[in-house]
Amino acid sequence: MPGQTLAELARRLEREEVTPGTVLIREGDSDDRFYVLLSGILAVSQRDIGARSLLRPGEYFGEVTPAMGIPRTATVSAMTPAVVASCDRATFDELVRPLFADDD
Repeated sequence: MPGQTLAELARRLEREEVTPGTVLIREGDSDDRFYVLLSGILAVSQRDIGARSLLRPGEYFGEVTPAMGIPRTATVSAMTPAVVASCDRATFDELVRPLFADDD
């Protein structure tokens, strides 16, 4: 990500501290925030499969819904105290979506 784009994204992100057990996104929901994990450990699970993976600081999640316009594909919850930063769909579309398009 170019430095100027990264700086603009950082300026627009909303920081949130969460406690263990907090559900940040729930499978099937249609909210469209994009998240970056700043600290803590998050668990990813799916109804039909169960536990899928763990997210660690520096990883992102929640990109599928705003990128594809489909409901959430997994549930993400805090295993430890955590800090996340998130942005709305407009910010995602402007600053983050082009990065996924470059992968094609």
